[in-house]
Amino acid sequence: MSFANMKQNRNDAISKLVAASAGTNEKKSYGDDRMWKPTVDKAGNGYAVIRFLPAGEGEELPWVRYWDHGFKGSTGRWYIEKSLTSIGQQDPVSELNSQLWNSGRDEDKETARQRKRRLHHVSNILVVSDSANPENEGKVFLYEYGKKIMDKIMDVMQPQFADETPVNPFDFWGGANFKLKIRQVEGYRNYDKSEFDSAVALFDGDEAQLEEVYNKLYKLSEFTDAESYKEYGELKKKLYEVIGEAEVATGFTPAQTVEMNTTKEPVTPNSVESSMDEVGPTSSSEGGAGDSDEDTLSYFAKLASS
Repeated sequence: MSFANMKQNRNDAISKLVAASAGTNEKKSYGDDRMWKPTVDKAGNGYAVIRFLPAGEGEELPWVRYWDHGFKGSTGRWYIEKSLTSIGQQDPVSELNSQLWNSGRDEDKETARQRKRRLHHVSNILVVSDSANPENEGKVFLYEYGKKIMDKIMDVMQPQFADETPVNPFDFWGGANFKLKIRQVEGYRNYDKSEFDSAVALFDGDEAQLEEVYNKLYKLSEFTDAESYKEYGELKKKLYEVIGEAEVATGFTPAQTVEMNTTKEPVTPNSVESSMDEVGPTSSSEGGAGDSDEDTLSYFAKLASS
């Protein structure tokens, strides 16, 4: 979609985005200089202003969504890999979590919770203000964020009160800057105070500047490419190496259909994992994944690939 077509079709963008949010994946690269990350001080506090940007040419949505697993096994090694459930395939960790969840043992359920999927989103952004790294201001980056920030995006697109007007935060003309406010709460990054500013056209609607930004958008489609995911067999081998022979010996059966203790209806391993996404405790107060533990994952990424 060209810049001109994007402008012409912007009026019905909110309804499409809301519908799409219910149902998407990434080619994650630690140290990727396309990725922007907020900076925090020694107390864990940080502040920046960003602008979420529209979908680029040939892409329908201004975000992609994927899941991954990140945990340390009994061998002392780390498993940090994207989940094949992101692209609709069976994943060995989801299958093992299914068995653990249905074993009848509370300790197995806790293990499954610790290994459950974590949700990530990736969008293009323009950095409006970044006092810790002023060289980033005015530049286009990819930004990875979790459920808490996505909830705030959905809140402004679907306001709850009659005196509130829906805002498409990804829109050049009718969008709004996002004030990212980070606090350290109980040892985790917290984004509760982050908020959207009033709606205002980016660059006062100057189309020359807007088109320049539009032409700098990164392709998000690469993050949904199945080729960026490891194959099932490779992931299963890595999982076994991380959890150790003792746990493998318990009888892990790939693609096993199991029955949850809380229902009489048979469910697949992936649906067990989906249930855990809803009811299991999260690893952080951010609401599940991505933002609050991104620094830990970056640090252990090399360990996970060894």
